[in-house]
Amino acid sequence: MNGILNLYKPCGITSHTAISVVKGIFGVSKVGHTGTLDPMASGVLPVLIGKAVKLSEYMICDHKKYKARLKLGLTTDTEDISGKVLTECGDIPPEEQIRDAVMSFVGDYMQTPPMYSALKKDGKKLYELARKGQEVQREARQVTIHSIEILEVGYDFCDFIVSCSKGTYIRTLCADIGKKLGCGGIMSSLERVTAGGFDVENSITLEQLRAIPKEELFQCLTTIEDFFSELEKIKLNSFYSALALNGAHIYVSKIKPATPLSPGQKLLMYTHDDRFFALGEVRQLENQLVIKPVKMFGI
Repeated sequence: MNGILNLYKPCGITSHTAISVVKGIFGVSKVGHTGTLDPMASGVLPVLIGKAVKLSEYMICDHKKYKARLKLGLTTDTEDISGKVLTECGDIPPEEQIRDAVMSFVGDYMQTPPMYSALKKDGKKLYELARKGQEVQREARQVTIHSIEILEVGYDFCDFIVSCSKGTYIRTLCADIGKKLGCGGIMSSLERVTAGGFDVENSITLEQLRAIPKEELFQCLTTIEDFFSELEKIKLNSFYSALALNGAHIYVSKIKPATPLSPGQKLLMYTHDDRFFALGEVRQLENQLVIKPVKMFGI
C-alpha cells in the first residue's frame, strides 16, 4: 500500500484521530498527512501511505481553498464558535457594507496568528499558553487571499469560499472582517475544499473506506507516479539503473534522452524493466548536465 488517500475528515475529530482510523483500515504503520484540520473543521485531508510519506515536502503547496461561514455580532477567545464569548453586538451593518468588508481582504494583508494555534513561542505552543489564560505578543505575518467568492449574506452571517496562501487562519480572517465592520465576527463553520492538488469532489469518507474490501483499498490511492504525472519520464538501462539506485548522478550525454533537458528540471526515473524508483533533478556539473536522484522510493 503506497500512495495518497484523498480523505474527507468529518467535524468532531482531530486529524490525528482520522489518521489512526486510516492506519487501522489499511493495516499499515507508515502514514502521514499534510495540513492539519481543527476538530471543528471538515474537508480534504490528503493522507500519505507507505512510501508516499516521502512526498510531504512536495505537497505543502501555497494554495488552499475553504468554504466558511462568518457569524457577525460575536467575538470569542478562539475566534470561532467553539470558544468563550467575549463580546456581543446587535448592531449589524447592512448587506452591502458586509460584502465590501469581506472583499476588501483580497490580496496581501498582515495577519496576527491566534493564541489558539500550534505556533510556538519560546518553545511552547500558543494554545497551551492560551489554555492557562496566558496571552503573549505575536508578530503579524503577511498572508495572501487570492480570491473570495461570496455565496450568501444573511442578517448576521456571510458564507464565502476563500482561496488563500499557506499559513492563513480563516478564523482570524473572520475575526478581522468583524473588527473592520465594528460588530465583531467569528468563524462558525469551515470546510477545506482543496489542498495539495486534491479536491473535495474526489474525496472519500471514513465510512466509505470501512465498506471497501481490504484487497480493493489500493484503488482508492493516487500513486506516487500519478502525483507526478506532469513530469517527464526517463528510462535507464540496467547499468545506469544500478548506479542511480545507489544515489549516483547520471550524465545526460550518456543516456541520450528523447527530449532536451534543462537544469532544475524534475523527472521520474525508471529502471530498464520499467520500474519507477526515484524522483530525479537535472543539474549542471562543471560543463555537463547530470541527473541526480533527489528522492528515492525504491523498487
